[in-house]
Amino acid sequence: MTSTTSPEAVFSGAKLAVLVRSRVLVLLRDDLDHIPFPGHWDLPGGGREGDETPEACVLRELFEETGVRMEAADLTWRRHWPGALPGQTHNWFFAAERPDLRAADIRLGDEGQAWRLMPLRMFLMHPKAVPHLAARLAVYLESRQSAG
Repeated sequence: MTSTTSPEAVFSGAKLAVLVRSRVLVLLRDDLDHIPFPGHWDLPGGGREGDETPEACVLRELFEETGVRMEAADLTWRRHWPGALPGQTHNWFFAAERPDLRAADIRLGDEGQAWRLMPLRMFLMHPKAVPHLAARLAVYLESRQSAG
């Protein structure tokens, strides 16, 4: 049972790095002044709804934004971080290795301008990548390399 102050119980949202071999699934955010990081490359994910678990939140957002369905068992790495935006408590960051994911399996949802399977190195160094997400992905990649 989780306490009401645990990271699983109190969080603002969740993001997911879906790795497809040497690429990562990214979304180009809408170019609107009233949203954080307009026109930047983002990872699937978003805000928590109701009393969702971190896994339920990120998997729902992944499906809404890309049409890709995954299960909690597909999430191979997880870590919570302090909120990156004003008013956020903290957020979850997940990773999933999906070498079988095909471009034909992906579709753009109602938000964003485009999606791409971007080379990992390009996303990590891209001037328009959401900075804290590129940094969190780098931490995951380092942990994967040191564990391998």
